[in-house]
Amino acid sequence: MTPIRVVVADDQELVRAGFGMILDAQPDIEVVAEACDGVEAIEAVREHGPDVLLLDVRMPVMDGLEAARRVCAEYPATKVIMLTTFDIDDYVFDALYAGASGFLLKDVRRDDLAHGVRMVASGEALLAPSVTRRLIGEFAARRPGGAAQPAQGVRAPSRLLEQLTAREQETLRLLARGLSNAEIAAELVVSEHTVKTHVSNVLSKLGLRDRVHAVVFAYEAGAVVAGEG
Repeated sequence: MTPIRVVVADDQELVRAGFGMILDAQPDIEVVAEACDGVEAIEAVREHGPDVLLLDVRMPVMDGLEAARRVCAEYPATKVIMLTTFDIDDYVFDALYAGASGFLLKDVRRDDLAHGVRMVASGEALLAPSVTRRLIGEFAARRPGGAAQPAQGVRAPSRLLEQLTAREQETLRLLARGLSNAEIAAELVVSEHTVKTHVSNVLSKLGLRDRVHAVVFAYEAGAVVAGEG
């Protein structure tokens, strides 16, 4: 089995080394490079083409947010996980718009670190439904009426919704309310497998990275409005 290739970028050497050791100890994960700032992170991605980039928010020379924007725009095959000290803050919200697919606290447990890398590498978003709901709250409070610029790689014109079937549009609206697959299945009275298929179709048709960016798209395109649901 081909290992998941990872780059770890953090200006603290002990953090880089610690995360690197934990991930390298996994049989299905390989750390191919480390970086101490955003510029080095981008260079490492360019040189090694990793599956996942672990990227600290606060770094010298170039911060993680700017590095995330550039990586997501120029190297879309590399999924970005932001490392943050806080659960939900301005950095996390802005990182979502930069194109990040996940967020991890720096005090994450080793098993959760490896699991998070695997999730994002497989195309999932590294956010629990409860955290997604909090992001939705932030979205509604900060960007009423869809005034924000779309997230990196998120095309928001409402006409794109026409590509979705009625059931896929309903799935998108439920995603935007922060519901998990199990909750969506209960709402639509279908199996979780069917929900996964709908979610996959939504992401594919709209050209979105993951379900978190589907939430952003839904608000930007007017599929849901602040305070709905």
